[in-house]
Amino acid sequence: MRRREFITLVASAATWPLTARAQQRTKIPRIGILDDAPVWDYFRQELHNLGYVEGQNIVIEYRTAKGEQEQLAQAAKELAAIPVDIIVEFGSTGARAAQKATTTIPIVMIGIGDAVRAGFVASLARPGGNMTGNTILGPDLIPKRMQILKEIVPSVSRVAFLWNPDNASNIVARDELQAAMPKLGMTLILVEVRSTNEFDAAFDAMLREHPDALLMTNDPFHQLHVKRVIAFVAENRIPSMFQIRENVLAGGLMSYGASLPDLFRRGASYAHKILQGTRPADLPVEQPTKFEWVINVKTAKALGLTIPESFLLRADEVIE
Repeated sequence: MRRREFITLVASAATWPLTARAQQRTKIPRIGILDDAPVWDYFRQELHNLGYVEGQNIVIEYRTAKGEQEQLAQAAKELAAIPVDIIVEFGSTGARAAQKATTTIPIVMIGIGDAVRAGFVASLARPGGNMTGNTILGPDLIPKRMQILKEIVPSVSRVAFLWNPDNASNIVARDELQAAMPKLGMTLILVEVRSTNEFDAAFDAMLREHPDALLMTNDPFHQLHVKRVIAFVAENRIPSMFQIRENVLAGGLMSYGASLPDLFRRGASYAHKILQGTRPADLPVEQPTKFEWVINVKTAKALGLTIPESFLLRADEVIE
């Protein structure tokens, strides 16, 4: 080999790592949103507040699954195969799909239930794997909801619980309700819906049990069909208790629970921290800090309920 050729070859070998590192530095990170829906606007807005501009310094890969378990699994696999730098999802069914799709890509969970009992993290303080985020659960939420329901509807004794058996967090909520109901002198009516074609049969079964009220979870699949649920309870004059404000805005009677917009904004801050180099294992799963009690007075009137003025003053928001 001629000396000039040898020098050129050595020089090229020496500069390759520098070139590769420069390319790595300019790589635009990719966030995968599992099951995109309008509620994700809060997440995108917070990313923007943190300095991210989609298409410029961040790429967002969207996958829609309509809350269906099989579609969620396929969507999660697609995001992992790209691969994205982070998968962000809403609810426990999405968390399960993402968990099965990857054990290495960081996963930010938003608004899930009991992350420990569902097997997503080792503990809230020390997740210990590739999953972290925030939970919609707070201390004594179920007893608080039942207390509010009893105050608004004193005669309530039979409560229907609309839940999704495919959602690990719904199973936890079911168990907690079953344990709490006898102490409250109430009977729990379990109503399962895990796919779109099950709603009609579930509603018919519920009516046969003559419920005095309905409780609904925050399951993402159920939330996609919440207008259908609200139309059903309105037609059959059944008082309803929800977890999030958005369901009361849509016509539900009332809600008590964590602020969903706040959870999505905090999810964006976790995605930012991970992109900055923090490991998911080092980010504790956050519990909600902002809770809302919302009452829809118009719906109450349609049900023949009179909401005492003292309750309206205590509520965080009253919808006329």
